[in-house]
Amino acid sequence: MQKIVPHLWYDKEAGEAAALYTSAFPNSSVLNRVLISDTPSGTAELLTIELAGQRFMLISAGPYFRFTPAISFLVACDTKEEVDSLHARLSGGTDLMPLGSYPFSERYAWTADKFGLSWQLMLMGDIPYESKITPTLMFVGDQCGKAETAMETYTKLFGASRIGPVMRYAEGEAPDKAGTVKHGAFSLAGQSFAAMDSAYEHDFTFNEAVSLVVNCGTQAELDKYWSALSAQPEAEQCGWLKDRFGVSWQIVPTAMDDMMASGDREAMGRVTQAFLKMKKFDIAELERAFRNA
Repeated sequence: MQKIVPHLWYDKEAGEAAALYTSAFPNSSVLNRVLISDTPSGTAELLTIELAGQRFMLISAGPYFRFTPAISFLVACDTKEEVDSLHARLSGGTDLMPLGSYPFSERYAWTADKFGLSWQLMLMGDIPYESKITPTLMFVGDQCGKAETAMETYTKLFGASRIGPVMRYAEGEAPDKAGTVKHGAFSLAGQSFAAMDSAYEHDFTFNEAVSLVVNCGTQAELDKYWSALSAQPEAEQCGWLKDRFGVSWQIVPTAMDDMMASGDREAMGRVTQAFLKMKKFDIAELERAFRNA
């Protein structure tokens, strides 16, 4: 199972978004679709999809969060034609950096799709890459300058993790401070991530629209990640937390997948009502609710 899964929050469009994304990327499909009843948002639709071999979760649960460029998805492309094709499919008419040639890539665009989700489409050329799609965290505002600390924090916490090449701002690249991270590659549990600082004025930062789900096999493992990451007690709810940088995480037991995929609507309803009362998930209590024990 993929250890860390990006989770995307939509108002009502998760199914439509899943169809768009799985049609845009080869070797992609919808793996699972579940309806969760009697939540604060009413009936929520939860989908698990695979894009180019990588898992994502999408939920339709009300108009509470909006995507921002604080977390974007960098797509490694092998040809200019691939960049252009993905841009045509994914662009919703808003480009943060227009499709074109840049010093770091012959063909590149930073675009937002029709739902507001940010994609960076990049011809890699001679640059090696491990993953087709890389979640990229941009540290702005009060968090600007903390990208390197975040990479160090995360890689110390997760096994099979490391910091890769880091490009830094040089003198004269104001407003960015020399030595801060222009682009840093790192891996968590064998999965590719990237981080960057930006000192320009932005009207956004991290929020719950994009969170990172950590799948845990045991209560001890779940407790470890919860204790290490949670930094804002007021944000703790239903397995969700925010870390010291404002990034949202969901720390969940792998057993939840089996429960939600069971097709037993009554059991799923009991599990839902149980976890709605929790901050940190209690696996034993969730299993008791599922069995109606």
